[in-house]
Amino acid sequence: MNELKTVFEASKAGHRAVMPEPLDVPEAELPEALRREAPPPLPELSELDVVRHFTRLSRRNFGVDSHFYPLGSCTMKYNPKVAEAISALPGFTTLHPHTASVAPYLGICQGALAVVHDMERLLADIAGMTAGCLQPMAGAHGELAGVLLIAAYHRHRGDTERDTILIPDAAHGTNPASAAMAGFKVRTLPSDKRGVVDFEAYADLMNDQIAGVMLTCPNTHGLFEPKVAEMSALAHEHGALMYYDGANLNAIVGQCRPGALGFDVMHFNLHKTFGTPHGMGGPGSGAIAVGERLAPYLPAPRVVKQGDRYGLVISEQSIGQMAPFFGSFLVALRAYAYILALGDAGMKRVSEGAVLTANYVLARLKETWRPAYEGFCMHECLLTAADVTAAHGVRAVDIAKALLDRGFHAPTVYFPLTVKEGLMIEPTETESRETLDAFCDALLEIARLAEEDPDALLRAPETMPVGRLDQTEAAKTLNCADLP
Repeated sequence: MNELKTVFEASKAGHRAVMPEPLDVPEAELPEALRREAPPPLPELSELDVVRHFTRLSRRNFGVDSHFYPLGSCTMKYNPKVAEAISALPGFTTLHPHTASVAPYLGICQGALAVVHDMERLLADIAGMTAGCLQPMAGAHGELAGVLLIAAYHRHRGDTERDTILIPDAAHGTNPASAAMAGFKVRTLPSDKRGVVDFEAYADLMNDQIAGVMLTCPNTHGLFEPKVAEMSALAHEHGALMYYDGANLNAIVGQCRPGALGFDVMHFNLHKTFGTPHGMGGPGSGAIAVGERLAPYLPAPRVVKQGDRYGLVISEQSIGQMAPFFGSFLVALRAYAYILALGDAGMKRVSEGAVLTANYVLARLKETWRPAYEGFCMHECLLTAADVTAAHGVRAVDIAKALLDRGFHAPTVYFPLTVKEGLMIEPTETESRETLDAFCDALLEIARLAEEDPDALLRAPETMPVGRLDQTEAAKTLNCADLP
């Protein structure tokens, strides 16, 4: 079978895999208008051909189990297999999701409810806040939940004139989208020349119409916001609340708590910080944590411990249900196992390792690839290829493609938009020094080629199943039929 064929192209008439016995139930009588004129043209292959076809396809993928995956601001790190095994325990996977919503069956899902209850408490403790909630299904969903909580808080107080959220110019794009979906206007906070929020501009924008401030700390420039405590104090002085975007929590987990920095609500990316799968459309989990003033508004129902049993309660002030079945339960279960396995000391090692590896990469590359901002970084280092682009015509996208040829997934490119030709590299704490050195060596070689043979980079990738595509055409025409 040609490795580049689709499963339909590989089909051969008469080939069969497993043929089950005919069903022993009567066929349904379908209306004539719903009947097919002919059977669907499904592919015909032997079972072995099917297995080989999809195994070959799987070998084309880049993933954390096969390659270094240094996507900045995404924390694509190793997922411990022990957590995978725990999330596959049949007592959890075979539990019907409706058991928790039908009172007579609460007794058979006490273990799962205990996980939800304890995980929410663990996250609240990590956050330095009062309570947690697992319902939001992804980071942006957690953002939306948090901003809805801010809206509910102000509405309950009769403070209905607050209609604006402040968001830095380097924020993740979901921040303004979430704020807008919750009904707020958005005003942008500029960065200063150091790559952090311009505090004077922030103070000028703060007024009694501001409902909240959404802040990522460290920010998407990979830098800790040095005035975060002052920003929180000023927001609270004006009656606004602070939202912590937890996308970069891997940099500070175990070291400091967002609640101690003055934040009132935050979301976690369990699929970033806590060792659960990330990417390819899910599953994600955007669990949230809140301070005392927002706890009454948390999504419902809430799992509570009543004596030695777990039950459900609904607060009258709740913003309602954000997702069924307590969110992505098995993702939360993986993260629960991860947190318990590491403990407090292990969590500190996570952030220490993440910051150390990012600064190691920065130290090896900064003489060749210019850092976007001066000084030490946190969990990710942000470089710019703007000088190389101006001198040799090689852009960040060309560097990304060339890394594929060398066995590495590309770092994040062109984000944040505040940096021209940006290369955002997040090594995470799970990669070895040997891997980091090989990656840095590849980028140094690419820098040399940019000077000596830039056309070689413009042709990349040359070792992948598909070479350089017309990106505009590929985005418009999602048709692979003409690929070689």
